[in-house]
Parts: sequence; structure tokens; C-alpha cells
Amino acid sequence: MTDPQEPQPELRWAPLPPTPERKGRVWLIVGLSVLALAIIGALLFFLLPRGDGPTPGPSASPSPSSTPTPTATPTPTATPTAGPQPSQTPIVTQPPVVDPTVEAFRGQVSGPLADALRGLDIVAGASGQDALPVVDTLQEDARRLSDLPAPSSIADSWRDGTASYTQRLSELRTAITDGGNTAGAVDAARTAAQSLRSLVGL
Repeated sequence: MTDPQEPQPELRWAPLPPTPERKGRVWLIVGLSVLALAIIGALLFFLLPRGDGPTPGPSASPSPSSTPTPTATPTPTATPTAGPQPSQTPIVTQPPVVDPTVEAFRGQVSGPLADALRGLDIVAGASGQDALPVVDTLQEDARRLSDLPAPSSIADSWRDGTASYTQRLSELRTAITDGGNTAGAVDAARTAAQSLRSLVGL
């Protein structure tokens, strides 16, 4: 136990030593925090799903963004065609040629052959150039007769007969134009016309 008479040490306030500077540590912590946030942000940017495609990796539940939606293929519609297309070649079927009978052919040629005999009678009684229009008409009738399809049984004879009759009319026209004797040419043309009439039974 101390003696109360013993002098006590005098207490004085001394200045505290300055605390070491911690600003460097603070800035270091702040910098590391910013760097960590930047790394986390970069990872989130690359790993989180975006709107332009499915998210890589497995997912807990299917979502419209992760499942590709099949695109509906347009169905071609049939266009009705009213006729053959340009790429198609139309098939034209010719009707079968019907061989006319001699009786039916006789009905077609009886009129022109009767006119031939009457026309030659007119030419025989005409004088000079007045007979030329009649001869021209007879020549047109002769061309039409040669173009008619004759029955196969008389086709060759009919072709030769009409050619002979046409030649005789040409000779008759030349005789009239030259002013020569037309009697012999008229008789030759009449004989050719009579042969055609006999061929069809007139």
C-alpha cells in the first residue's frame, strides 16, 4: 500500500502518434471492386440470352426464344388451264379422208360438165374475141373440177381427163386469140368434156 504522503506522478496529455495513411488501401479496394463488376458485366453480356438466337446450353424449361419455330412452307395452288400451255405442243388429229362414192361424186361434177358442153356450143357460134370470156369461164370450171377429190376407183382416170380437158381449152383460147380456125379446137375440147362425163356415168 502506497504512502499517501509520497508524491504522485504528474499526468500529462501527450499527442497521439499520427495514424498511418490508408487512402492507398481504399483506392485499391475500390479499383478491385470496379474490375470485378466489369468482369461480371462482361460475363453476363456474353452468357445471357439475347433476342437474336437461342441460348446456348441446357435450360430448365423450353421457351419460344430457345426452340426454333418451323417455317410454314407455302403450298402451291393449282392453276386451272383453259388450253395448252406454250411449252406443250397441241396434237392436231386430222379427220380421216372419206373416199366418196361414184354416185356422190357424179352429183358434184354434173353441173360444171353440163355447163362445159353449153359453153362450147356458145363458143362455136360466137365470132372472134366475143368467145374469149366464155372460154375463160370454162377454164375456171376446169380448174375446180381437177381440184375435187375423186373416188379412188377413178382417181387416176379423172386426173388425166381433167388435165386433157384443161389443155384443150388452152389450145382453143390460143386459136381464138390468133384468129385461126376454132372449129377443130372446139371439137377437141368437146370430146375431152364428153370423156369426163362418161367416166362418172353421165
